Amino acid sequence: MNSLYDIYNIKLVSNIVSEMLIYISKFIKPGISTGEIDYICHNRIINYYKAYPASLGYMNYPKSICTSVNDVVCHGIPRFNKYLRNGDIINIDISICKNNYYSDASKMYFVGNPSIKSINLCKITKNSIFKALKIVKPGNKISLLGFIIQNYVEKFGYSIVRDYCGHGIGKKLHQKPNILHYKNNYNFIFKEGMVFTIEPMVNIGNYRTKLMKDGWTVKTVDKSLSAQYEYTVLVTNKGYKILTKF
Repeated sequence: MNSLYDIYNIKLVSNIVSEMLIYISKFIKPGISTGEIDYICHNRIINYYKAYPASLGYMNYPKSICTSVNDVVCHGIPRFNKYLRNGDIINIDISICKNNYYSDASKMYFVGNPSIKSINLCKITKNSIFKALKIVKPGNKISLLGFIIQNYVEKFGYSIVRDYCGHGIGKKLHQKPNILHYKNNYNFIFKEGMVFTIEPMVNIGNYRTKLMKDGWTVKTVDKSLSAQYEYTVLVTNKGYKILTKF
């Protein structure tokens, strides 16, 4: 488990991730390209925070953030010819490394005037996380998260993506344990000092996904809208603490 020194540094980089997700919100409007959003984030992470965008170069990923619009479930590659339109929803996923420690979070943004359908999807997706986090404490099974999230989102007719999961984080961007957001029998328990991400991806339609030819962009098979929120979370002696607050 992480030492107090480790946790201090993870909190430090988590604060940067949180501030970036707040900062970029003022640029989200019709007409801006996802490439411009990436450019703004990259420069601020490098020049202002003296940190490094952990996504850049990770397994040859070409950009500093992920921008997933509408039916893109995750890992959307920012492009200067991809312009946001009124009514779009976009997930911006920011991973940062500072002092050799990592943090990771993402947030949904509305572009212009969102539909009621989009608003409800994002609301339920975010609510599912906070309902699930109530069971986080040392000794409880990690698999409980998936049961709670899946049961909750399916009550509203939505589906939970199975192909991607949360993960441990700290000295590496991705490490054990895996955090599954659907019903599972993963036999692993929470321990004090553990840091992980919880990041359910919720679709209005079918839960199945498809990987595009660029090798990164993941879309819903039925072109339905998808939403995701992600938090970096610390397991404390009595429960949990969200380290990425935005």
